[in-house]
Amino acid sequence: MMTDILDPLVFWVYGAHINRRTLDKADRAGLVIEHVEARWNGMVQCIVAQPKGGRVTMSEHERAGTLQEQGKPSHREEGETKRVQRIYDRNASRYDTVIRIMERLLVGDGRAWACGQAHGDVLEIAIGTGRNLPFYPENVRVTGIDVSLAMLARARERAAALGRDADLRVGNAQALEFPNDRFDTVVCTLGLCTIPDDRQAIAEMKRVLRPGGTLLLLEHVRSPVLPVRLVQRLLAPLFLRCEGDHLLREPLTGVRAEGLAVERLERSKFGIMERLIARKAEGA
Repeated sequence: MMTDILDPLVFWVYGAHINRRTLDKADRAGLVIEHVEARWNGMVQCIVAQPKGGRVTMSEHERAGTLQEQGKPSHREEGETKRVQRIYDRNASRYDTVIRIMERLLVGDGRAWACGQAHGDVLEIAIGTGRNLPFYPENVRVTGIDVSLAMLARARERAAALGRDADLRVGNAQALEFPNDRFDTVVCTLGLCTIPDDRQAIAEMKRVLRPGGTLLLLEHVRSPVLPVRLVQRLLAPLFLRCEGDHLLREPLTGVRAEGLAVERLERSKFGIMERLIARKAEGA
């Protein structure tokens, strides 16, 4: 049996059973196992654990406040948004280490590609730990939102270290607090995959874009290559359950449904990675 620790509070255990060694490891790490879920006909076990004594949370009223006030998402969406929030709160301390591996394997210069084309007043959706901040031109004005205060805290540290004046705040991509036609550019890199209602998020991006404004997306998407897509389908339930990550989304469909004009579309890495530039019509 092989154990892969993907998160301080989430384990994937490959094998039909959870053995004593796994339980001892959890105990030594100060974790109490809360939930075990079998996947792939029992071949994989997803274990969710908590620190002994309960999880330490940050500013619970602040974190929840804006999400409750910004629009009226359905109860299901609200619950899923809060679940994603919790995942990234607890992942924040190790997020940069984990995402760096994905960047090497799949993303390449994608962050520089997206941010380098931003102009004017810029809104970044799901800014996370601020990994895009070094790539923005000096003359743009950056506003960034994220559901996780723990991720934002790291983004603020990064902005300070870079000397970048950025407005970083808690926000719900499905119900943005900004007025219509507020930004010249909206950027989202590797973020739509974890937003519960990605179609609503794209609609909100369009709403806050000024006429003629630019939408820049960098996302992992459903591959058109059958063997790759089959692997994605097998992994999708695990990633969704343990990481809040949707592997089979197609942002292009939502962008076109909103009437945004797609100016550039690129696929790479067996069709897994997508780069997209779209524009809001001048009269919209």
